[in-house]
Amino acid sequence: MLVYPSSIDLSTRTLRFLTGQLTARRREIGTRWRRLPAARQALLALAHLRCGDTYAQLTAGFGIGIATAFRYIREAVDILATLAPSLAEAMKAIRAKAFVILDGTLLPIDRIAADTPYYSGKHKRHGMNVQVLTDPFGRLLWASPALPGSTHDLTAARQHGIIEALAEAGLKCWADKAYQGAGGTVRVPFRGRRLKRWKRRHNTTHAKIRCLGEQAMAALKGWRLLRKLRCSTNRITDVVKAVLVLHHHASA
Repeated sequence: MLVYPSSIDLSTRTLRFLTGQLTARRREIGTRWRRLPAARQALLALAHLRCGDTYAQLTAGFGIGIATAFRYIREAVDILATLAPSLAEAMKAIRAKAFVILDGTLLPIDRIAADTPYYSGKHKRHGMNVQVLTDPFGRLLWASPALPGSTHDLTAARQHGIIEALAEAGLKCWADKAYQGAGGTVRVPFRGRRLKRWKRRHNTTHAKIRCLGEQAMAALKGWRLLRKLRCSTNRITDVVKAVLVLHHHASA
């Protein structure tokens, strides 16, 4: 296999942050020696999460075995996932916002046609449903645990307690037609083809506000591993949490 130098579009600040977390973990469990120092392990994990490099590519570049790469990356993801805020913790900061934008996205996975729970009829592909909250400027605030792709967005939002949390906070929320019937403080566009003029104007204004949420989706999927996940579906929630923590630290 040919090996060549490459780059990751992240700052050294992000690398130092993850290195610090890994160093603290090694000190906690009393690690004496490892094949890679903490800084190289952090770089390995960032290359996997940000660039979507496979284990085979990473082992060639870092000079380690596939099993070692798997353990190192899993450890980094687990450490980051524990730092991710829960919805209740996120709502403390979200309450200060004028309003939020709620949307769902499908993270593609490599599953076959027999895996019915993961097939999204809306997107015509297999994946995992993740709900995202965005501030009025399109900045990513919070991402939910992952559910099978067949889960409807409104069902997922209710299951995660998002609708109730927004209602308790009295916070206005803009969402698309998938959340019709959510009630509370969730505002959705009017449905139908032959709408009155004022309803069409409302839908246009609503879409202009809601489209800012697409910036958060783009930021989330800027971590290229999320564009095609090949890991166990049980690990995807932790991967999303790890990406959320790194994204917040990089954009702070």
